[in-house]
Parts: sequence; C-alpha cells; structure tokens
Amino acid sequence: MRERIRILLQTTIPKTPDDWHIGRFSLLRRFLEAQVDESGDRLFAVTARDRVGTDSDPVLSRLDEAEFDELWLFAVDSGDGLPPADCEGINRFHARGGGLLLARDHQDVGSSLSNLGSVGGAHFFHSRNPERDLSRRVRDDSDAEAISWPNYHSGRDGDYQRVTVLEPVHELLLNPASPSWMVDFFPAHPHEGAVGVPSGRRGGRAIATGRSLTTGRPFNLMVAFERIADEHGNQLGRALAESSFHHFADYNWDPQLGCPSFVKAAPGDAVRKYPGRLNDVKAYARNLALWLAPVSPRERMRTPRAAALASA
Repeated sequence: MRERIRILLQTTIPKTPDDWHIGRFSLLRRFLEAQVDESGDRLFAVTARDRVGTDSDPVLSRLDEAEFDELWLFAVDSGDGLPPADCEGINRFHARGGGLLLARDHQDVGSSLSNLGSVGGAHFFHSRNPERDLSRRVRDDSDAEAISWPNYHSGRDGDYQRVTVLEPVHELLLNPASPSWMVDFFPAHPHEGAVGVPSGRRGGRAIATGRSLTTGRPFNLMVAFERIADEHGNQLGRALAESSFHHFADYNWDPQLGCPSFVKAAPGDAVRKYPGRLNDVKAYARNLALWLAPVSPRERMRTPRAAALASA
C-alpha cells in the first residue's frame, strides 16, 4: 500500500464564523479524502485548519519541519494574514520541494501572498504588485461598487464559466470523462483576482483563461510552476497561483451551503441545474493534488496525464 500524500488545507485567518474559514471548504476536503488509486487505497491524507496566533502560526512558521507534502493556502485575509515567520516557514517548505497552491480573490484580498517568493509574485493586487498592463488597472465588475480592480467578472457565484485551455494542454486540465477530454467548466465568481508569470521567473506559464462577462476581456485563471532549482541550488516544488479561492469554496460548489453575511449578490442556479459540470473542477482538484506532490523515494505517484490515459 502506498503512503498517502499529505495535504494541508489552510486559510490565512483565525476561525471566524462569519468569514471564509476553512469549514467553508468542506466539500473539497471530503472529495480529496475519498480519492483512491487503482488498488482502492486512499490517495490523500488531508488536514484542514485556520491560522492560529498573531506573530506566527505554529504550523506555518515551521512548515518545513512538518510531515506535509503540499500546502493549499486559501488567502482570504485583507492583507495581513501572513506574518514574516509564517512566510519564512512556507518559503523553506517550498525550497525543500513541497508543493504549493496559492489562491486569493479580488483587489487586495490575500495580498499577504506577495511575500511568498516568485509564486507569490504571480499574484497581482491593487495596492501591491499591480498588473503591468496599465489598461487592466480598471474595475471590471461594475456591480460591486465597493470592490476595485482587479475584479474580473466571470459570472455569479453558483454559476459556471467557460474555461479556455491554453496550448500546450497542461496535464492539470485533463478530464477523460469530459467529451473534450479537458476541463471545460469552472465555478464562476463575480470578482476574480489577477495572476500571471512574474518577471524573471523560469518554469511558469498561464495554462487556462476565463473571460469577463462585462467587458469580454480574457484573464488568467491559473499559473503553473514546474520544479526548478533556485539561485541557492534548492529544488523548488511545483506550485500553482489561482485567481480565486472561490473555485474551491463550498458556496461555489453548492450555494445552498451558504456564505458570509457580507456577500450581498444573489447566487446563480446553474450548479443546481447542471451538477455534472462540477466534475470538471473535481477532476482538476484531483489532478492538482497528484501533480503538486514531491517526487521522492518515499512516494512516486503516477502523473495525472498517465492516470488519465490509463483510465480512458
């Protein structure tokens, strides 16, 4: 029996009932915990938690010493969610080969990610590291007057957006159960953030785009980073920068599970009408959990591409 890949699902805020705490990602957790390999053995061991402490979090600040293979970090804070000690622990974890998912949202939500090396630099915010294209520094979602750029409007929570897969097709976006063999739909969100390849970073590329329903403008949904050696000779783990944590949130997989009270816009009904389309983001989540895993003598998982071809 293979040893399970150990995944930490983590938010950047203390447990706060009326906010995007880790309990609002329960469907993702249950989905990952249910995944099995061809022998029926569980693939993933999942830990889910909110941050603890102010000056440092006891897990994040020493993540490089913990027994995790991957960190899925949902940056739901307003800019102060990662103290220096936590950033240092995460950066050391990545330098020793740990896999990183860094997901944020609109404007400056999750801007504490800016201190997480080149992968953090793939996130463009309003006040920190804005998009280099000046024409994009404008509000895209015109309905939420209190939210400024970047805020790409891909649709209502509870609806889907069409995914444009960029060539060459990345293995994260394979779904052999789809007629196209690729991920065609993603949960929509009215104000997604901005991601792109940071200047001077090797091994990263945008792999899929969405399109604004208000302006028609395309925007990157995610940027994938392959394993490379840094300037110190460390073999960095794979990583992914996501434009919105809402791609993984319960509310976007099942709006009936509710949302914080500060979310005022009414949800859509496409997820309720066409629940099968959620299989695309679930296939993507499984692929991601396999792809981010470090390659080591302890655990050598088959790649998502090989698994997809074998199951066809």
